[in-house]
Amino acid sequence: MNVTRKGSNSSRTIIIIVAAVVFAVLIFCICTCIYLRIRKQRKKVEMDEINSAESLQFDFSTIRVATDNFSDVNKLGQGGFGIVYKGKFPNGQEIAVKRLSRSSEQGDQEFKNEILLVARLQHRNLVRLLGFCSEGNERLLVYEFMPNASLDHFIFDPSKHLHLDWTIRYKIIMGIARGLQYLHEDSQFRIIHRDLKTSNVLLDEEMNPKISDFGMARLFTLDQSQANTRRIVGTYGYMAPEYAMHGHFSVKSDVFSYGVLVLEIVCGRKNNYFQNGENTENLLCHAWKNWREGTASNLIDSTLRVGSTTEIMRCIHVGLLCVQEKIAERPTMASVLLMLNSYSMALSVPSRPAFLMHSIVESDMSSNRSFQASQNEASMTDPYPR
Repeated sequence: MNVTRKGSNSSRTIIIIVAAVVFAVLIFCICTCIYLRIRKQRKKVEMDEINSAESLQFDFSTIRVATDNFSDVNKLGQGGFGIVYKGKFPNGQEIAVKRLSRSSEQGDQEFKNEILLVARLQHRNLVRLLGFCSEGNERLLVYEFMPNASLDHFIFDPSKHLHLDWTIRYKIIMGIARGLQYLHEDSQFRIIHRDLKTSNVLLDEEMNPKISDFGMARLFTLDQSQANTRRIVGTYGYMAPEYAMHGHFSVKSDVFSYGVLVLEIVCGRKNNYFQNGENTENLLCHAWKNWREGTASNLIDSTLRVGSTTEIMRCIHVGLLCVQEKIAERPTMASVLLMLNSYSMALSVPSRPAFLMHSIVESDMSSNRSFQASQNEASMTDPYPR
């Protein structure tokens, strides 16, 4: 009897062990199949991107002819990255060519980053990259030509900003919001721009805004919401404090930059430091002070003689919500568009903005965090990917 029971127990043990081994092998096979399938899909995506990028490549001679050998007459502007030239192809199509200088802070990784992103980005409020050239030491990016240059050429110019009535400014505010929402939520991947500013918003012939310059952008998977870096990119005045001081960035750091843009567009002045009586303030400090004192109408550009005061004040309100010091309290771009489109939607009361003082930034720069400043409005570059 005992012998029979022992034999039964042994058989049961063997069956359990065999079943466990078979189950483990089955799980391993399933996981391997899933891994190989994902890997195959990734390789296909990478090949599609490479093929797409290669189809955008121009010969250097073609671009040289289009720009009349990079003539000074065709020079549109210059920054830390190099010079931008106007050009024209034989078919009459006008182009803008960014020629990266050899001493440019914008390196090979940023150059490749912008090329690869173009295959993923298609939106009316994003500038279209037509192609590129990489021959020898030459690195060129070819864009659609924007006849009205960038927003900073209008909004901060004493005479040109008179052409920006409220209808145009509101269209620019809404267009930038739509472009950012696409980057954050509606494109194939979640993309953080990291260098949103007036000089990176281009204007077409109808003054429609197009976000440009994706060399510093970071690509997230849709389930990723934040990341950290030890090297900071962006421009002082537009950078969220958690990013400038700690290298922490997310969609909310782009939202902060957008809020600064909105306030600059409404006020017609840069977010830099200025003397206000006995106090030194920046635009955010000035806006917050007037908001708390109930004098927010003082922020409105004096040249805006015609326009909906309610609409303008709502934009100031949304701008202040975007630049709040607490990251969690800043709205998403989807919420921003909803707030700007729906006047029946009640807006929350904004809390204190982040006043990023130069002394704070300088103290961080003297620490072990790595910064690189370029000639382009104190931009700082971060090779991608990291």
